[in-house]
This record gives sequence, C-alpha cells and structure tokens, in this order.
Amino acid sequence: MISSASTSILNSSSSFNHGEASPFPDWFQEQQANAWDIFLKLPQPIRRDEMWRFSNLKKTSLETFLEASKIKNPDEIRNRSQGITDIAAKMIFANDQLIHREVSNLPEGVVLISIEEALKHHGELFRQHFMKHETRLGSYKFAMLHQAKLRTGVFLYLPPGVVLNKPIEIWHWVEGAHSAIFPHTLFVASKQSHASVIERFSSLSPDPAFVCAMNDLIIEEEACLNYASVQEWSAQTTAFHLNNTSVSKKGRATALQAHLGGLFVRSESDSRLLGKDAHSIMLSINPAHGKQEIDQRTFQDHIAPEATSDLLYHNALSDEARTIFSGLIKVEKEAHQTDAYQKVRNLMLSDEAEANSMPGLEILADDVRCTHGATSGELNKEELFYMMARGIPPQEGVKLIVRGFFQTVLDRLEEPLLRHCIEELLENHLF
Repeated sequence: MISSASTSILNSSSSFNHGEASPFPDWFQEQQANAWDIFLKLPQPIRRDEMWRFSNLKKTSLETFLEASKIKNPDEIRNRSQGITDIAAKMIFANDQLIHREVSNLPEGVVLISIEEALKHHGELFRQHFMKHETRLGSYKFAMLHQAKLRTGVFLYLPPGVVLNKPIEIWHWVEGAHSAIFPHTLFVASKQSHASVIERFSSLSPDPAFVCAMNDLIIEEEACLNYASVQEWSAQTTAFHLNNTSVSKKGRATALQAHLGGLFVRSESDSRLLGKDAHSIMLSINPAHGKQEIDQRTFQDHIAPEATSDLLYHNALSDEARTIFSGLIKVEKEAHQTDAYQKVRNLMLSDEAEANSMPGLEILADDVRCTHGATSGELNKEELFYMMARGIPPQEGVKLIVRGFFQTVLDRLEEPLLRHCIEELLENHLF
C-alpha cells in the first residue's frame, strides 16, 4: 500500500522521502539535481516526433504516480522470488529497496552489490561507466527522470578472465497502487570474462504502477555476456525499459527481452559496436494481448570495422494489442566489412490487432553487408487444420504454433538455464 506520506514523483526532485538523507556522494547528488532540471525543461514527446511515431502518448502521463513506499512484508517477496534453482548469486529489490542478497557462490574478485555500496566503495569505476552514453532513441526526458529519482539498483563487476558457470538472478518488484520505481543496472564485464544474467521485473498486485528502468551493459575486450530481461508487470503498468550496450574488440553480447505484461511498455535498445570483431545479438519475444501496447526502438551502431550485429524480434498479437518497432542499423564511416542484420516478424492472431514496423539503414562505409526487413502474417490455417485432424483442440493448436514461433528466437539464447526459465514463463502467457 502507498502511505499517506507518499508524494507525487513530479513534486520533488529528491528520490528520498522528506527528512531522509541521501546515501549518495555529493557529485552524484549534483548529477541528480542537474538531471531533474533537464527533465523539467524538456517538453513532453508529441506524436509528430519521429521517435514517437505511432505511440499512444496518453499512456505516458505521470500525473497520478507516487513515490513508492517501504515494503512492509519482505519475507513474502523473498518467498515469491523463485526462479532458476542453480545460480551463482541472487539479489532481490522491492519498491527500490534491496531486501535480499545471496553471493556465496561467486568467485573471488566478482563484485555484486547495490548502487549505494558501489558509489561508496567503487566510486571511480562506477562513475566511469554509469549512464556514459546519452539516451538517443526518444526517451531522453524519461532517462533524466530516472537519473533524478534513482534510489538503488545493481552493480556487477567481473574481473579479467573470470568465468561464471552459473547464472546470476536479479529480481525487481513493485507494490502499491500508483507506485513509481526507478531500478538501474550496471554490468561491467572485464577482458575475457564471461557471465549469464537474468533480470526479472514483476508486480505484486494488479494495481497501476510506473516503472522507469535502465541498464548499462559494458562488454570489454574478448568478454561475453548472456543477458535476459523478463517483465511480468501488471496489466495496468506503464513501463520504460532503456538499455545501453557497448561491445569492445572480440566481445560478445547476447541480450533477450521478453515483454509478458504491462499496459504500455516502451523499450529502447542502443547497441554500440566499438571494436573489431565485436558481436551484438539483440532478441525479443512479445506475446501481446488485450489492450497492450509494446513500443520498441532499436539502434545498431557500427563504429568499428569487421563487427557483427544481429537483431531478431518476434511479436504475436491477439485481441486489440498494438506493437511498434522502429530500428536503425547505422554503419559509421570507418566501419568497413560490417555484417548487420535486422528482422522483425509479426504473427497476427486477431483482426483488431495492429503491428507497425519501421526498419531502417544508414550506411556511410564501403564493403558492408546489411539486411533488414519486417513481415506480418496471419496464423497458418493449414497447420492448425493438420493438428485438429489429429485430435488437437484449436486453442491448443494455436498455442503450439505460437510457441514454435517464439522458440526460433529463444534458441538463439546461448545459456540453456536462462532459455529454459523463459520457456516455462512463456507457457503462462500464451493465448
């Protein structure tokens, strides 16, 4: 529940309650104050903005949302935070508070702590990478709100050469009508390190909520990160998920997003390929239903030569759901011998559903190979008839087709434990 002391997120620049001292150093508080000023000065996006084309901007109003109150029953949340059983570590946050941490299985030198602790004990390293790149896919105003209101989040640092054989699991919960949270995640994978991470975003109740989550994924030379973000927000939640990924020479980043809940979800993924032979794999599965709107904007920015990016997004739409995809592959002047791919597929399960896809290319270098495209199609009635003829009920047949449609994407996720976890979660969200 929201306490009577809660205030609107638009009424105060502070991310902390009245009388509560900030745990952050002066330089970080100054950045927060500056971000708040920028947020107030920037206009609300309008439909004529190219980065907001097709979006329902009425769903981005912040007037009714309040600062989330402290959790009163953390034990219940800990009990509900059950995902992958065989893990290296776990952190659980609720209403922007760290309520649980397990790190006993981490190798020496790995740092997995809250942002407050990172600022206190690893300030220079944190400052070097935190929100280093400006949000440039339309939600800069909301990124500034995120920075101004940030209270906590995850800091993960992998020393050079460290390989985690088990995944790390992070949970973020929101509770209370009209609660607003601002989780942040900063992962730094040093040279030749390797890790798999899953972040789970969930609602404790069906109440309306506002979420503005950001992450910075830093993959240094020859490092590898398998990352999955899975949100199961309530059907009345407005959510922003803003991602910045940087991949250095011979590094590899595989990032999958699964949007299984929410009313209005804005997802922005900005991937920078900074070194030769860098790889960025961008994946997304979205079973959109009801009156959901899932708005995804992507940028594959090839800065260095001989790098590869590959994007594969699958949307399955039923009822009156809407999806929007706008993606750009940009090949900078010196990024010769680039390989870049972008594919969006929409499976239309309802005549009332709507899919908007806008893939794009901007090539400033020679000797490149870039392909992009988007398709929309209805359910294959012959496949459905074939299954019905063998005794499979129509509803179960549709589920099987949709499951196979998403499996094509899930098979690209290299960590089997992450893939299996998402497969199980998906079963609860198929039509």
